[in-house]
Amino acid sequence: MIDDESARAVRHWRATAPDTVLLDGFHALKHALRFGAAVRAAVTSDKAAAVELAEDLADDLTEAIADLLVEIDAGTLRDLVPRVHPTRVAALAVRRGRQANLDELSRRPRQAPVVVLDNPRNLGNVGAVVRLAAGFGATGVVTTGDIDPWHPNAVRSGAGLHFATAVERLPVDALPEGPLYALDPEGADIRSLTIPDDALLAFGSERHGISPELRKRATRLVALPMRPQVSSYNLATSVAMALFHWGGPS
Repeated sequence: MIDDESARAVRHWRATAPDTVLLDGFHALKHALRFGAAVRAAVTSDKAAAVELAEDLADDLTEAIADLLVEIDAGTLRDLVPRVHPTRVAALAVRRGRQANLDELSRRPRQAPVVVLDNPRNLGNVGAVVRLAAGFGATGVVTTGDIDPWHPNAVRSGAGLHFATAVERLPVDALPEGPLYALDPEGADIRSLTIPDDALLAFGSERHGISPELRKRATRLVALPMRPQVSSYNLATSVAMALFHWGGPS
């Protein structure tokens, strides 16, 4: 019976949640599955609508999503997650292994840059950058500082694409090897440079920029073109511009 199945699913969710990553919404579940995540639980308050969404947007995963999802009532779903996603889907997955991520980040030669976010403060921006990095095929995203890039708010903003690239937090002195191109208003215009595939592309916060420690390590300081009197770009916008320059026609 659906009531028994729902009750078992809720018990399993509560037991599994402390050791897993929340996938918030249909698109996060879709991306996680496409990139090999081990999904331990998946619930929805409207399974028929979720399966229909899969048929429209992810027909390669319709059967897998239909098998995974267990329908629970809307009130219980509200109790299980910080806020219910508009698609009324939530899932739990095993976080990508740290050692596997570190191996991927350090493997040489790299075919695509590593994005470094120097002491970011906004989890939504971190997730947006992960989504960009996954889309551009970057090797990974590394953050410095005290924010966990796998925080649920970052994973939510990243739409589950943390599973598509290597995402880790490291101190500056443990960054992967490679030429470090640090974005800074005093740097050379990025349009005058060729960004090598094995580069580290480092970005500071909108307010404070890159740290003195990272600036000291930089191979080159690089500036994005910007109209006078405009103070800065959004972090994700800056990353997108730099990755587009790297991947664009030579």
